[in-house]
Amino acid sequence: MSIERLGNGLGDSLGLSLTWESQKLINLQKHEVGADDRRVLRELAKRVAELAARPIEDKKRKLWYAHNALESVRPLVFCDPENGWYEIIPHTSLKCSGSLARIWEFGLRKEIFWGEKMGDDRVTDGGFAVQYVFSQSGRGLEQTIIGGENDGAYTWDPPLKDYKALDDLSFSRIEVDKTKTNSLFELAAEIFEGILPIRLEGCWWWSLGMTFDAISLIGAEKIMTDMYDCPDGLHRLMAFLRDENLAKLDYLEKNGYLTQNNKGTYVGSGGFGWTVELPQKDFDGKNTRTLDMWGFGESQETVGVSPDMFEEFVFLYQLPLLEKFGLNCYGCCEALDKRWRMIEKTPRLRRVSVSNWAKEEAMGEQLCGNYIYSRKAPSASIAIPVIDKDQIKKGLRNTLDISRRNGCVLEIIMKDNHTIGHNPQNVVDWCKIAQQEAQL
Repeated sequence: MSIERLGNGLGDSLGLSLTWESQKLINLQKHEVGADDRRVLRELAKRVAELAARPIEDKKRKLWYAHNALESVRPLVFCDPENGWYEIIPHTSLKCSGSLARIWEFGLRKEIFWGEKMGDDRVTDGGFAVQYVFSQSGRGLEQTIIGGENDGAYTWDPPLKDYKALDDLSFSRIEVDKTKTNSLFELAAEIFEGILPIRLEGCWWWSLGMTFDAISLIGAEKIMTDMYDCPDGLHRLMAFLRDENLAKLDYLEKNGYLTQNNKGTYVGSGGFGWTVELPQKDFDGKNTRTLDMWGFGESQETVGVSPDMFEEFVFLYQLPLLEKFGLNCYGCCEALDKRWRMIEKTPRLRRVSVSNWAKEEAMGEQLCGNYIYSRKAPSASIAIPVIDKDQIKKGLRNTLDISRRNGCVLEIIMKDNHTIGHNPQNVVDWCKIAQQEAQL
């Protein structure tokens, strides 16, 4: 049975939660919105604008500014149900008929749910973001996906069979379609005129971790064994990916395609970018540089690798990328407690992920109040039709106790949801519990 998300064959497996992924979907659509769809979008936009004008949004914004400055405020709570959004806003509830309009409608309805019902600390800022329309070239050798239909299991045939073939690889390159970008921006400005301000954003990556790309090229098992069997070849591959990403960052900065992420932009693997520390004091007010932005690295795929091997084959290649940013986040689902002696070398590190696989007490002792303790709450706790509220409270209280003992700057993040048990009330109840516990 085909999975329905937004209807018309639209959607992804993340609820359009990562702008990088959602923009790929938008790039495939015709830039046209009919009269009836425009009326639907304008009415929804009016409600978003009303929510954004509430005094509580300013209060939440101030909390994030203080939180990201490592000031002493209450723990902040954020919930992004990701794939669970399709259970909160089923495709049958959408009113627009056109593909682009349905994508935009879904985004606006998410904003309204966040503002009216979710109950977390995310700020409804009342803007509408349009991303650059672009294409991205391959590297000359591409993987073959096997399986994966309807969100099923898949594997892939990695194309790099021998490190000698590295000579056949070329850097993946971004090409912006300025004409289509302007067309999309103007269409949004026309539809939402007088209601929501439109901003152009450049969202070109989620992570600069590189290990996912490496595994796509040579395979998960091979990246592990080659640390012993063929270290020189693996070093060559990681150097290629490092240089590819450095070239990408330089290209985007030189051509003015970077945009600041120092306000309501989701940064790292949880939390938002609100900070007065970015952009830099010498920012000219026009040309955003990587140094004016938050950066992010992670290496979830190498959880079985020793700290020393991780440093040699991964972190030392990530470091030149992270050095380019004004503030940094590190980590996602991987446990960082055993890797901390490397991770703390990240320049201008501010936000650190504390996953379900990390030893919380150890992370609390290591982070103290010097970094944001970005705790990822167990997504399985809301993946069932009826949640266990007592169990959720128990887990949250353990996190809060550790945080308080160690003077941590805590944020509690609910994400990585593949389902919310087909019960939208689960996220509302989770946020309510988390807020109550955080404010005790």
